[in-house]
Formats: sequence, structure tokens, C-alpha cells
Amino acid sequence: MKRTQRRSCRPVVPTPLILLLVLAGSAVSVPAESSESAITFHDFAAREDSGIDYRRTPSEIYSIQQHLERLPALKMGHIIASPEKPRGAPGVALLDYDRDGDVDIYVTNGPGTANSLYANQLVERGELGFRDVATEAGVAAASQDSTGVCFGDIDNDGDPDLLVLGRMEPNRLFENRGNGTFEEITVQSGLGESHYGHSSCSFGDIDNDGRLDVAIANSFDWAHRAAIFTVPYAQSHPNQLFHNVGGNRFVEISAEAGIRRIRSVHPPIDKGATMTWAVALVDYDQDGDVDLFHADDQAAVPPDQADRAHVQVFVNDGTGRFTDITPRAGTNSFGAWMGLAFADFNCDDRLDFFATNFGDYGFAPIGMPFKQGQWSSRWLLGRPDGTFDDPGVGKLHATPFGWAPMAVDYDNDADPDVIYLGALGTAIFIILGDNPGAVLENQGCEAEFVYDSEAMTTVHNRRVVEGAAAGDLDGDGFPDVVSASSFDIPKDVPQRPFGLKYDSPFDRAAVYTAFMEPAPGGTFVPKNLDFPDGRLVIDLNSGDNGNGWIAVRTLGTVGLTSKGRVNRDGIGALIRFQPKDGPATLRPVMGGANYASQDALEMTFGLGAAEEGTLEVRWPGGVHNRLYGVHRGERIRFPEIPCAFDASWKDEKAYRTCVDTALAELQKAELLSKTDRRRFFDSALLAYKEAQHPPESGNPIRRAKVAEPLRPAATDTPVDAKGPSGHR
Repeated sequence: MKRTQRRSCRPVVPTPLILLLVLAGSAVSVPAESSESAITFHDFAAREDSGIDYRRTPSEIYSIQQHLERLPALKMGHIIASPEKPRGAPGVALLDYDRDGDVDIYVTNGPGTANSLYANQLVERGELGFRDVATEAGVAAASQDSTGVCFGDIDNDGDPDLLVLGRMEPNRLFENRGNGTFEEITVQSGLGESHYGHSSCSFGDIDNDGRLDVAIANSFDWAHRAAIFTVPYAQSHPNQLFHNVGGNRFVEISAEAGIRRIRSVHPPIDKGATMTWAVALVDYDQDGDVDLFHADDQAAVPPDQADRAHVQVFVNDGTGRFTDITPRAGTNSFGAWMGLAFADFNCDDRLDFFATNFGDYGFAPIGMPFKQGQWSSRWLLGRPDGTFDDPGVGKLHATPFGWAPMAVDYDNDADPDVIYLGALGTAIFIILGDNPGAVLENQGCEAEFVYDSEAMTTVHNRRVVEGAAAGDLDGDGFPDVVSASSFDIPKDVPQRPFGLKYDSPFDRAAVYTAFMEPAPGGTFVPKNLDFPDGRLVIDLNSGDNGNGWIAVRTLGTVGLTSKGRVNRDGIGALIRFQPKDGPATLRPVMGGANYASQDALEMTFGLGAAEEGTLEVRWPGGVHNRLYGVHRGERIRFPEIPCAFDASWKDEKAYRTCVDTALAELQKAELLSKTDRRRFFDSALLAYKEAQHPPESGNPIRRAKVAEPLRPAATDTPVDAKGPSGHR
């Protein structure tokens, strides 16, 4: 189908001319109503001219797996002694590392092979294509068995720095020099001192001092699987929290910040650890500071032996000290939680989240007892009191396994959808293939999801996908998906149906591969199948349904304006967008959450058939700014204006002076044009007047009651008196 072109963009920040030409397209009229054509995703990396040549090198522990598979038969003891993720756990980050205006791809690899940094050639060539520049950019990390990855501007110099995690070895921090290259600063940074089973990371400013801190999720030593089957806590590795003290130096504050004190599990933990796959720093209760979530795995330990797997919620007291409130938050459901994605799925102005889980299919061939729904990947909805409601999975009835979830409006119909991928490569004797590429379409912003079985053309249930991330790679305003697998399953290797009938749309797609066969005496006979190394897939959005969009990137102004307080990326902010005459939705700016990976910081919001809408940014620290009249096809860089329109001001003059001073400083720094300065000023003044005299109806932003901060109760164990402030 011929793609409907959109109107020329009017970016707030100067953009290279060639990027304007690429992104703008032809100036033709937009249909009055949305097209009924469906969105589809196609693998751009499969093209010979894509420039993508990634193949995942297995971890060193793969040799253990190979040795065991040469035995004539394996007992359960061999299964426990076998490695977890022997082919590696690649992570994906989508970032504009060279600041040329398009989205580049970083993907991690195994020992002896360079990680890949695929520089997007959209600006240089005028069309999508990639070139691997990892070695020349200084981020190859070829000697590391790299796992997860996240990025953020740790020194507030305007470019993204890169944190690459390692399996049972130090993590590596790369400072962006701003000239297309990086310098490794691991030793002096303080982030390379641990040798844990690092899985995921998340940047966020835990104490609102304008510097990005980082949380790291850890699991266990993947060389064997005792932690999965027999040892509830002792072999798990503790999660970590590092405080940025300036000068690109970090100090671990995990214990004094309170994140090691996990009271919701049974038995409770004071010094031990759960098995964590994903971590997120996000302001879920909208009180101006980031809270901490982590997704924990029950694995194969019976719950009567240890109830160790919840989505843990730690509330921030505003100074970077955290308390576990998981039971009262309502997120202590039993499961094997893998990844996290956040958005306002039901358009009630509260933040919800989607969590991936083991799924409803995988235990059937293994023979383990389970109940339908107990292991479902699913969404939880925020309530006014700061707790979450678990509505189940509705008409889906059952859902598949997943690692990496992404909350994106893939069809730009003005509500956030969910896409999640993932497979489990070593579930005793099978490879789970129940996830064909789960594209869950939100129905009318009601958090009622249906499976769009036609959207994903890539056969993902023959890929053991680990990391995945979303971003607009080709500049058409529709989100694309990049995923990396640890290994793939050839077409000539048969897959078996699970045979479960849940009346779910996933029933037919749910399959598995047996790489061993059960035998008498509780043994397993290896089949010695040959699986090729994993690859990178770029599922490019067709973007052809006629729906409009806007794109927004936040700009914190600490160091740029005299009163700016927010980190340069604006990580931790909440973006609220409302199309004209449509529902408003909310999404957070995050420095990592979905398993081992990080989405692009620029976010697209759908308009449906509308022509314009209103943007509001709720910054860390509590300042709110608003921009009216954002038009279809605009790419906005939204700067922090450290003057809240809804604060208590002496008078209008005081507010106007604050806004005008900040905008003048941004214009002087050449971050705003004169025209854009006027536009933001006029919007700020209108927002102020509406806050002072809200109309009874017709207000472009009708604010719902947001979550009240769920503070620690008197019965909660207090954190230590010392906090991050002691390290400043």
C-alpha cells in the first residue's frame, strides 16, 4: 500500500538540513480519518544492503553444555550442573551516540568478539542503513562476555555515555567524547568492581541533584543452575545502587539506601538476594522522585520452600533512600518475572506497567504442576492510592513467555500498546517457542488488549530472543523494534505444539523444540541438534495506516540555565500527551527497564486522525511545563523551564520573569530559536492562567487524581539513617 505522507516537521531545535528532508517527506494533505490498513513489521536486517552482520558468540560456559550433550544420557543432577544462558544474553540499546539526529544501535556480544555499534546512515545517505563502528568508536569490549546495556548522560555534557554489563566480570563504562568516539573510564568510575551475574541496568537521578545514578540487576552465576532448582537465596547475587558523586565517579550505596532489605519475600531478606532479571528507576507515584522496581524469578524452587519472586517496589523518600512496600503496592504476585515496561494503559493519568513472565504454556511438557494464569505475562494498573490492580489478561485468556517488553503506540492510534519478545533456551529439556512476537493492541485506551497476529512477519518463535528495544529508526514517526537472539532454530528442526487449549489466540502459535528426550529412570537423552548463533533483527514498522504522530525528546537544563535542576537527558520525567478531542496518555522517560536493554529516549505519541495536541512534561523535582498546539509530524525537543505553571507564585509578573529568564538563557545557548522561545513563553503563560482560573470545561489537560505517594507504614522496617547525601 502506498504510504500516506505527513506534513513537514517543525523541530524546536535546529536539525541538519538533510535530516529535515528525510523526515519531512512530501507536503501533502493528511486524511481526515484514519486508514483501516493494518500495521506490519518486516525484518530490515535481512536485506543484503542493511549493513547488519551480527552473530552472537557463545559464552565460555557453552563448553560445559557441549560436554554434557555428548553423554549418552543425563540425569537431573546433570541438568542442575548445566549452564544457564550458555549461548549468552545479548542486550540492545537504541541511542543517538553521534548526535546527528538519527537512532543508532548498540548490541552486546560474547567473549572474543567485538560488540557492535551500528551507526545509522539515515542522515548521511538519505535512507536507512547501518555501519558497524564499534571498534573505531572504542566500545568493542571484545574481551568481555557482555550482557545487558544502558545509557545516559552521566556528566551532563550533551551526549550519551554507555554502561555495558558483564557475566561474572566487571561492568564497563564508556564516556562519550562528543566526537563519535568513547573513552573507557571503568576503573576511575567505581562501576567495575563487582563480579556478579549482571543482567540489566537503569539510570535515574535518585536524589534530584542533577546527576544520573544507576541501579544494576543481578541474578546468579550462570555456569550452573543450582540457584534455579535447589538453592533459594544463597547463590543469588544482590542488586546494586550506585550514586553519582560527580567527576564521572560512582559510589555504591546499596545497603544504606535500603534496597538490600527485602521484606516482602518469605523468608524476608536482610543481607541475601533474590534472582533479578530487570530493574527500573521510575517515578510511578508522580511525587517528583524516581522509585525502584525489580523483576524477580521464582524459577524452579517450590513456593512452599521459598516465596522469592515478586515485582518488588521500593518507594523513594526523596533523598535516595528506599523502603520495600511490595505487599501494600499489590505487586507481590507469584511468578517468574523477567522484564518491565511502563505507560498509562487506561488513560487515567496514573502510571501502569507490563511485566513479562514464564507464560502459561512452558510447564506442560516438563510435567511441573501449574495453574492457568499463575505464570501469565500481564499488565498491572495504577490506583489512586499508589497501589496496583491486577485485572488478569482478559480475553487473551493465556499469554506466552517473554524477556523484553516495550510499551509503544505501534499503530499511532493514541493509546500505548505492548510488544514483547523472548524465548527460553534451556528449560530442562526443551526450548520454549511459545512467543511468535506478541503484539498486544490496546483497545480504546481501556487496557483491554488483543493479539495482533498479523503484525509481526518475522518468525520469532524460532529465535531465542533475549534483549529487545524500541525506537523510530527510519524517522517515519512509527516505532520500530530491534531484538537480539542468543541462538536460532533452523527450519529443518521440528517444533511441537504444546497442545493446550486455553481459548487463547496464542494456542495455535505456541510450540517448543525438544533438544533432549525423556527416557526411563528419570534420565534425558540428548539429540545433539545443531543451532546457529543468534542474530539481530530489525522489525521495521510499515507506518502506513495514515495515523498522525508527534515525537518528543526531553532536555534537562542543569548547567544550562541558572535555575535548571534536571539531568541533561530528562531521564525520570513523565510525558503526558493529549491529542485534540482525544484521551491523554502518560509515559516515563527511562534509562533502562526492559530486560538487558534500553529504548530510544525520543518517544513517539500517536495522534490518530487528530491534527494537533498538547504536551506536558512533569520533571524530576516536581516542576510541570506545558506546550500547546503541537502539530502532526512535529519533532519536539522539550527543554526544562524551571518555573512550574501550577506552583504558588507571588503574582503573574514573578512567573513571567522566571520563564522569560530561563528561555533567554536557552536561546543564548543556541538551544532555542527566537520563534521557539516565543512559542514556549506563550504556552507557559496560557498554562499559568488556566492553572489560576481553570475553565469548567474545555481544558486541554483535565488532570485526573494521580497516585498518592505510598509511604512506608509504621510496621515497615526503616532504612539506615545514612543515605546518598553522605557521599556528595
